[in-house]
Amino acid sequence: MDSFPRSLNPNKHLREQFVSNLPGSSMLEVSALLNNVALLMLLRHTFCSQTVNDACRSLKSYLASVALDYVFLVLPTLLIFTVLAEWVYICLIGLLLLLVFFTAVKRTYSLPYMEGPNASRASISSYRVVTMFITCLCILAVDFRIYPREYAKTETYGASLMDLGVGSFVLMNAVTSRQARNIKSSMSWWKAAFKSTTPLLLLGFARLASTLSLDYQVHVGEYGVNWNFFFTLAGVSILTSILNVPAEYSGILGSVILVGYQSWLTNGLNVYLLSNERGTDVISRNKEGIFSLFVQPGLCYLGGGSKSTGI
Repeated sequence: MDSFPRSLNPNKHLREQFVSNLPGSSMLEVSALLNNVALLMLLRHTFCSQTVNDACRSLKSYLASVALDYVFLVLPTLLIFTVLAEWVYICLIGLLLLLVFFTAVKRTYSLPYMEGPNASRASISSYRVVTMFITCLCILAVDFRIYPREYAKTETYGASLMDLGVGSFVLMNAVTSRQARNIKSSMSWWKAAFKSTTPLLLLGFARLASTLSLDYQVHVGEYGVNWNFFFTLAGVSILTSILNVPAEYSGILGSVILVGYQSWLTNGLNVYLLSNERGTDVISRNKEGIFSLFVQPGLCYLGGGSKSTGI
């Protein structure tokens, strides 16, 4: 899909083509990639659980913890997502065997962050850290040839690692929201929505201004001409604030929204969204991003419901 309006910068066109018309990989390969990261996280805590507990006690322990994170998490993940991508399944089996071996050697295998009253909070924090790390890694690496093209976002149909980005952040925000934790805010819904969306809107407009002023490549098939990731998160936050559903019912509402949107897609919406034709109105120019607001709240409600039920 070409950008609109057409730029005269030939390098911009080449960069857009480099991340366009990609078929993706498979859900099995994406699952293998994510499980590699999960196993690396487990190995890191298996080797160095004491350092994790002591990391907040001194600067020396903190720096040692950061170094171990780099050795056990950052560097291996970078390698698996790039130069070792062809051996992702072999890496998964090797890490699994390594984890089983060291578990047997230690005999008393336990993860500090999975025990005690703060187990759920610590696990969610690990998920948030891994999500942010993988997102930053992929965004920075996708413009280089060393990053496999099948991991970049798909053009139309298919599945890839980077297709999980927005959904992962929506889910991450859902399980940590006040509704999921059954915490009542003293502010009215519009004040709470304004407080949570203002930073996202500022980032969204800042990104829009920077891409326009620098003539930076924008893959319009992803969000549209002017839309971006931050606008989507802001829109989801506003919509879920307006329709504030109790956590015990949000999972049901989320499922209904997802099923309804899928039915809408199969009954003709997909033809409109996948079409290269764009009008001059805001909705047509940004149809991918705007119409995603009809489904992303469903994922948010589903995430909030799973958190409230302890899933």
